Amino acid sequence: MKEKRLKTRGEVTADFANKGISIRSWAIANGIAPSVARSVLSGRLTGRIGESHKAAVLLGIKHGEIVDQEGNHA
Repeated sequence: MKEKRLKTRGEVTADFANKGISIRSWAIANGIAPSVARSVLSGRLTGRIGESHKAAVLLGIKHGEIVDQEGNHA
């Protein structure tokens, strides 16, 4: 199976602007703290672990799996 092309942080931000979606509303709709989503998009958080990892995967800027604390796929 071929992996999807990753987006850059700038592409995600531009996509939100084109669609009229705020980072805050996207984050809330996806169960992520708005501050974490903003930090991932600005590059302050790398998205390596935890909620920032979840945000990066959902935003399409990182390949990965989203699992809960017990290791179950979310």
